[in-house]
Amino acid sequence: MFAPDTKILVVDDMPTIRDLVKNQLRAMNFKNLIEAVDGESALQHLIKNKAAGSPVQLVICDWNMPKMTGLELLKQVRASSDWATLPFVLLTSESERDQVTEAILAGVSQYVVKPFAAKTFEEKLKSVWVKHGGDKV
Repeated sequence: MFAPDTKILVVDDMPTIRDLVKNQLRAMNFKNLIEAVDGESALQHLIKNKAAGSPVQLVICDWNMPKMTGLELLKQVRASSDWATLPFVLLTSESERDQVTEAILAGVSQYVVKPFAAKTFEEKLKSVWVKHGGDKV
């Protein structure tokens, strides 16, 4: 599983959802959490943290947000060589097959449908860790 000091960016336009996700991550012993209110501010966090030599190591992002959606952010992240392999989880209440397919084609690491159970969330993060080579450590 990801180390407790993994730098995780939580992105959601709703403060209650950000708090819910952060509380879940803290319950899993993660300590290095930052947050953004939309895709644009998330992109700025990614740029700023990389420039500071302390890059974000995992993004957990809502799909539906103003300014820049989670899917748009994912596409920008994947288009950059700096973040092409950055673990990226999309959270959404959308469960239509075409949207899941679009996210997969865009390179999402995992897809979590809200509301989610704590155990489901943890299992999804474990699968992201394995997908990104964590099982080889």
